[in-house]
Amino acid sequence: MSTETKTPLLPRLFPINSVGYYIFLGAIAVFILGPLGGVTAAYMNFSLGFFVGGQVLAGILGSVVTYFYGPEGKHGANYMQTAAASVASMAAMGVLIQAMVWLGLPEPATWKLILYFLCVGMFGIGVGMLYTPILVDKLQLTYPSGLAVANILRALTDVRLLKRSVTQLFTGIGVGAALPLLFEKGASLPGVATIAASGLSTSTIGAAMIVGARITIPATIYAYALHLMTPWFVSQGWLGPKDPYRKFAFLIALGMIMGAALVDISLILKQAVAQLRQASGPAPVAPGEEWKQTNTKRLFAFVSVAGVAVIAVSHFLLQVPLGWVLFAVAFSFLMMLVNGISMGITDSNPISTAFVLSVVSMAALGLADPIAGLLAGSIVFVVCSTGGDMQQDRSTGWRLGTNRTIQFRFQLVGVLLGAVLAVFMAKLFMEAYPVLKIDIHSKPDAKVAQWQSAMTYKFVGALRGITSPKSFQIPAILVGVGIGVVFEAARKVIKSDARYKAWAAGDGFAFDFILDSFLLPSPYASSFAGFVELTTCVWWGAGGVLSSVWNTIAKRVAAKAQKPEAGEELPEDMSTTSLVGGGLIAGDSIAALVLGIIGLVHSGALGKIFLGQAGAPVPPVDAAAAASSAAASASATPPVP
Repeated sequence: MSTETKTPLLPRLFPINSVGYYIFLGAIAVFILGPLGGVTAAYMNFSLGFFVGGQVLAGILGSVVTYFYGPEGKHGANYMQTAAASVASMAAMGVLIQAMVWLGLPEPATWKLILYFLCVGMFGIGVGMLYTPILVDKLQLTYPSGLAVANILRALTDVRLLKRSVTQLFTGIGVGAALPLLFEKGASLPGVATIAASGLSTSTIGAAMIVGARITIPATIYAYALHLMTPWFVSQGWLGPKDPYRKFAFLIALGMIMGAALVDISLILKQAVAQLRQASGPAPVAPGEEWKQTNTKRLFAFVSVAGVAVIAVSHFLLQVPLGWVLFAVAFSFLMMLVNGISMGITDSNPISTAFVLSVVSMAALGLADPIAGLLAGSIVFVVCSTGGDMQQDRSTGWRLGTNRTIQFRFQLVGVLLGAVLAVFMAKLFMEAYPVLKIDIHSKPDAKVAQWQSAMTYKFVGALRGITSPKSFQIPAILVGVGIGVVFEAARKVIKSDARYKAWAAGDGFAFDFILDSFLLPSPYASSFAGFVELTTCVWWGAGGVLSSVWNTIAKRVAAKAQKPEAGEELPEDMSTTSLVGGGLIAGDSIAALVLGIIGLVHSGALGKIFLGQAGAPVPPVDAAAAASSAAASASATPPVP
């Protein structure tokens, strides 16, 4: 039998690295995987106010397509998930259009919105790419979902790895999908509603299992401390009687990340200056790492052109004052760095926090126009979302050795389709569920079932409070910056000492664990407590502890048996806990996809949109109530992420 007859059909039709190969992968990504992820992301953002990135789900489906290419197929699958995740992430941006409806603002023409999302999305991936050498190559942050995608692609495109990891991976996927579906459809069963109300999230536990206890324990401790301090926050007027602590604590948490980032960036700049003084030219790419090479001049040119396009579209088409557009563009660079570090450590990209902080900062500088605040703040919001995807994808590519230039091009294609999908996905869901057009910020008693629209709620609250920014907001951020600088600087001094490192690797392991978890935790880790509820932090901590205990016991058992543990046949970062954790994240995405499609089909919205039928009547905007709410919110604390 000839060799050609043994070659699977796809590799014969589309040889790897051929033009047809890339066109085939791109078509699958943007027309199949991307829209599936878009439904998932939009459903979660409208129903909950946050969304699970489409990387993991697209990685699983993409690896099915490239399975017949063997181990090298992992790069093709990575290209597909890169494009599909960009489509999904952009689709979730439709909540910005929902915010316009809630505020009773005139919605710009569809083509203007698409062009706006396109320009900002391209600017975002460019800014995200600029930070890749720092966050991915230099700091080598974990990026839990990026690690999960890398593990999935390696496992599902390599027969040897598939045999070793399939049980752990698909166990996680099964549990990760079953629990959310049970919570949604089986709420009437005994005990199910109670467990669901506890804040249990399979993606939260999955990410925690990947990062481990040293990252998750500090967040749990800080969350409990903030919970105990809530009555004091209320007495100071920083919170209302029934407000959760995170409505104020997110300001401190954001400052902590900024402070820690300030220390890290200062050290990196110091090292860069020293290298420039010694170097006679650009450092050569190490042999075997040609995939990492990036044309810096072209990247800077791309970012510059995209930035100018954002300014032009925002100012000339959408009539946003030039000063606020320039502020938002500049602020995007800062928030992309902060959010990128947060995402790399905890898998949490606080994009709504970036929006709220940008609006608060502009209000402090004199902004008084809600629509200008919405559109200018949206620049920061979209940049942090797409740029975060860029970092996540680069962390996956860094582990796989995927060509960065090609991966960037796939993300560019994803943003192009995603800009269109962002507008039409918002219209689709609001057509399917007219309740999404009800402004629950000014009508808190409105019955919206599962449609909490928490992210839109934060936006509207922040925008209605811009006429009277609170005096405690900036000081709270500065307090967080101080904490972050002190803690991170102390950690750098201790952990850079050669004698301490040698001791911590041996007899001092237990003390080093206590130092990281309790005494001097990373501000990146502990700040997570300021963005989520106490119950979420408890599950976050439980997942990390479970992972660390499991890994410790597994190593001791393997050492006593004097034989390598089973997981050692896999790459070093493909442990049982990381595979199960990645599966839990993937399962959560799959469950959201299923629920989103079921809802759209049952509502008949697909036919209404695509066949041009009239939609259900839309609840009228109560102008008087909106005006009253705007006045009342002048004395209320802006909602938080």
